[in-house]
Amino acid sequence: MAIVNKVDQKAKVDLDTTIQYQIVTYCFFNNLQISNSDLKCLAELAKIGEVELTFFCLHVTDLGIFKSPQSARNAITKASKKDLVIKDGKNRKKIFLNKKMNVQTSGTVLLDYKILGVESEES
Repeated sequence: MAIVNKVDQKAKVDLDTTIQYQIVTYCFFNNLQISNSDLKCLAELAKIGEVELTFFCLHVTDLGIFKSPQSARNAITKASKKDLVIKDGKNRKKIFLNKKMNVQTSGTVLLDYKILGVESEES
């Protein structure tokens, strides 16, 4: 019978932290590097949902996540290249978080990840 070392942690956090955790977990398992400001930007986009690009860039600048709308736009472009954000339309582009990330943003959210780290067996 195999011996498994189990770590069981429970935490009660606010919805913003829950959203950020889901994004970080997705990025970790898909080997995507994101900065703290990118994380906050993606979390804000997850909360808002589909939104016009220029409005969103101004919004995250007002929140202090980025210093300028251009910095926000650059972050969105970078996230789009990593397939985290979808841009839709030609003029007045709409942006939204990629649905395949399955980020839950409303109500009470329980995250129940079960991860088994298996030690490699060498011959």
